[in-house]
Amino acid sequence: MPVVSNTSPIWNLATIERLHLLHEQFPDIRIPEDVWNELQVMRDCPEVSRIQQARDAQWIKVEPLKNFHVRQSLMLELDRGEAAAIELGVSQVLMDEADGRAVAKAMGLRPTGVLGILLRAKFEGKIPSVSDEMSRLRNEAGFFIAESLFRYVQREAGELL
Repeated sequence: MPVVSNTSPIWNLATIERLHLLHEQFPDIRIPEDVWNELQVMRDCPEVSRIQQARDAQWIKVEPLKNFHVRQSLMLELDRGEAAAIELGVSQVLMDEADGRAVAKAMGLRPTGVLGILLRAKFEGKIPSVSDEMSRLRNEAGFFIAESLFRYVQREAGELL
């Protein structure tokens, strides 16, 4: 079953060199053209070449816009990439932003974010420490994780009592 992603999960996992975790958990990843364009903005960054490799291997596929009017309506509340990801109408979406996740849930979709991907990878034995990966997200990707959420994920992973 395909999953649709907006920019954040792909970029942040590519930054910490964990993009392969997406492929292991979701072999068929779709991204809207708007997300692809957002990912191409910083062409000289190593993240772009990692993402391009995934596209060349065809486990990230770029999808054309299906319903311009739906996306335009969603953009009243969301950014372009989030709106485009939701507009594709696939039941599972990869998205980190709270507003986008709330809209996705309201539309009957199942959102998952980077932290959920890392937590699942920890349970599957793909990474030794979710704490280390979250620290890398903070330090290398500039990804904001509230301290209470950081501790919650650590507890869920069995890394904090």
